[in-house]
Amino acid sequence: MKKIIYTLLLLSFASASLFGQNVKLDIGMKAPEWTFPDADKKEFTMDSWPGKVLQINYVDPDESDLNDPFNDAIDKAADIDKIIDKEYFKGFGIVDTKSTWKPNGLIRLIAGNKAKKYDTTILFDYKGTLQESWGLPRDSYSVIILDKNRVCRAIYKGKIPESENEKIIQLIIDLTKE
Repeated sequence: MKKIIYTLLLLSFASASLFGQNVKLDIGMKAPEWTFPDADKKEFTMDSWPGKVLQINYVDPDESDLNDPFNDAIDKAADIDKIIDKEYFKGFGIVDTKSTWKPNGLIRLIAGNKAKKYDTTILFDYKGTLQESWGLPRDSYSVIILDKNRVCRAIYKGKIPESENEKIIQLIIDLTKE
């Protein structure tokens, strides 16, 4: 009887630890919701942009310039070539402040410059929430593409090769038409 009770206790602890863990975001999964503030402490969620395809740049401030060529290509496709319909698309940044040594004031300054350059919203993840809950790498730059239903359609970790830009732009165009 003691062995059965011991085994049941062991199994209950093991299952609790398994189910208590965060699930890594993967292609085809619905992205778990979040809430993050901007520099003015206004809170945003994915529902802040209903009906839009989302391009989320999750960025360690030390890597903030890593995917500028990619973001420039997205900007050109949306603002100049007008092949991405901004009525159905929103690209924005979430700063992973937990992954840097830089003070929050400097991070907000850097983020403010990026927000102006790309005419977008920059949010702040002070606790590394997405890094943990979505399984994103620390000290990196990740780009996540979510469709209008918040299903993950692409995840890019690190530097996006310029050869991928057209493929990602086409994915965004296709998703905005769904």
